[in-house]
Amino acid sequence: MWGLSHIAAKKDDMKYPKLLEPLDLGFTTIKNRAIMGSMHTGLEEIEGGFERMAAYFAERAANDIGMIITGGIAPNEESSSHGARMSNDEEAAKHRLVTDAVHTAAPDVKICMQILHPGPLAYTPDCVGPSAVKSRIARYVPNELDKAGIEKQIGDHVRCAVMAKKAGYDGVEIIGSAGYLISTFLVQKTNLREDEYGGSYENRIRFAIEIVERTRAAVGEDFILIFRIAAMDMLEDGMSWDEIVTLAKALEKAGVTIISTHFTWHESAVPTIATMVPRAAFTSVTGRLRKAINVPVITSNRINMPDVAEEVLARGDADLVSMARPMLADSAFMRKAIEGREDEINTCIACNQACLDHTFSGKLTSCLVNPRACHETMLNYLPAAVVKSIAVIGAGPAGLAYATVAAERGHKVTLFEASSEIGGQFNLAKRIPGKEEFYETLRYYGRMLEVLKVDVRLNTSASLDELKAENFDHIIIATGITPRTPDIEGIDHPMVAKYIDVITGKRAVGNKVAIIGAGGIGFDVCELVSHSGPSGALDRDVFAREWGIDFENHPRGGVTGVEPIVARSKREVTMIQRKDSKVGAGLGKTTGWTHRLSLTRRGINMINGANYDRIDDEGLHITVNNNPILIEADTIIVCAGQDPKRDLYEILMAEGLPAELVGGAFEAKELDAKAAIKQASEMAAVI
Repeated sequence: MWGLSHIAAKKDDMKYPKLLEPLDLGFTTIKNRAIMGSMHTGLEEIEGGFERMAAYFAERAANDIGMIITGGIAPNEESSSHGARMSNDEEAAKHRLVTDAVHTAAPDVKICMQILHPGPLAYTPDCVGPSAVKSRIARYVPNELDKAGIEKQIGDHVRCAVMAKKAGYDGVEIIGSAGYLISTFLVQKTNLREDEYGGSYENRIRFAIEIVERTRAAVGEDFILIFRIAAMDMLEDGMSWDEIVTLAKALEKAGVTIISTHFTWHESAVPTIATMVPRAAFTSVTGRLRKAINVPVITSNRINMPDVAEEVLARGDADLVSMARPMLADSAFMRKAIEGREDEINTCIACNQACLDHTFSGKLTSCLVNPRACHETMLNYLPAAVVKSIAVIGAGPAGLAYATVAAERGHKVTLFEASSEIGGQFNLAKRIPGKEEFYETLRYYGRMLEVLKVDVRLNTSASLDELKAENFDHIIIATGITPRTPDIEGIDHPMVAKYIDVITGKRAVGNKVAIIGAGGIGFDVCELVSHSGPSGALDRDVFAREWGIDFENHPRGGVTGVEPIVARSKREVTMIQRKDSKVGAGLGKTTGWTHRLSLTRRGINMINGANYDRIDDEGLHITVNNNPILIEADTIIVCAGQDPKRDLYEILMAEGLPAELVGGAFEAKELDAKAAIKQASEMAAVI
């Protein structure tokens, strides 16, 4: 059994004694139990990306994270069509920028490079796999590896690890999960081989074990070697629990330092990272594996605050906690935890809009609540050369971002909000079942307004006379949007309701509901009016039932033979859109499918390609493919877009006052908090 260091033994003085306890690996020590887990950012491939990665990782190292694991780096050409590889001295030299920056910022922080061979999921026709079995989410059928090809892949993994050590990394993580190359050897559905690398489970794990054995021999004993396995792969006929334990024990014997647990393959139809997933939903699976092996284990997924991490560790579910997206959201996460400033943590809300949605769309990663993420060399909040008096009108996402960034830089900021609370559209989002994390963002902004001494005036509509009287140097109009009323005959019928009134509870909803509009707001409203019982985001058992997961018995993949038990909507709900495209096609790449599938299981009717004809006492009349259709309804909810709210701005412009638009008031085509916060932060950074 590994040793636990007691060099920081005053646990009684710590709020998070488990989280802050060092982990002695024998040849080295990890300073605490918090890991910045692997997340590919896109910086790995762009010009100047290594300099930006160096700043990105160094900032987090300087803020007391215990260990960092980089985004995935490919070991050879057939595993990467984008160029993020580690296969020779020249490529290793580039990574020195990253490792030197981290070790300079914090000599006691470890940084490991993830070796990721996507196998059948690589974006190249040269992709390889154990068998020619195409993943349903892949572009190509993989080329089946012969024995020489297998030997090459093993050798390339080993060489990649050796190059990583030469580049200054403290270790590597080899990913053997998610539907990537190594994991496809482990599962019968993707490994149809009949030689020594296929057939029996002992044969199917041979590829993984040989990679680890030979890597350990090549890098020596004083190098961290992590292997990431799918402790629950969420696949029908996936790995059994006994197979997972067998693999873990074999990896331990082969020489791994740490085993990291992952959950799901990318092609699984079970959400594991979306906001609707309960916090720390999967850590008990890691805890069960921890009891079966004698090396430290890492757990992950939806652990986004220090108290959640502490509870996971205190339960014995893991030895280390991986938090990737939370470190995007707040680079000072651990420093704030150590200093007892948890209420100042900019919490990851698991929206995925600027991180994973970007990653899987080939865009550069960032963070909705922290647009500096991955832009540390480009967006900085430096002290203002000249302090200005700034009025910010509207305390929605854009107004809050502008006010806090400007105040952080030293400007004197007054924030006007017509309602009784800050938040704007976030106050609607937080009411949607599965989006409760938005409460955290509002807590963060509320606290930062206090810390930065912003003059907040609630229940105050800023008037022209008031703004003139206070003689502000600059005025920011963040007044948001006005919901659009579509031009439909009968739109003023008593059964028609505005989405804002429905979400806030001001308007009762009947038993037969038609929703006009199927964008993000339409889906949120549909989620709200069709939801029954407690939110899955708050209740792990509800989540498990609705998505067909058996945590207790762990059948193959955790899901084999388990039927989802979904509460059908008590209301008859139809969601309609004008566009001919699939309903929900514009939703986020990583989470849109979960919303569509969840609502379909509840019995929601979705109609595309519709023309809205009229509304009358019978309901909503539409035409689809030249066929008239009546949707009987007693409530018709309008979610048909929005227009910018600019009345005050136009008045100020007429008076020649210095004003700028930001957020929804600037562009309201789509309600986009990501764009609003980014725009506001960038503007406030240069005022």
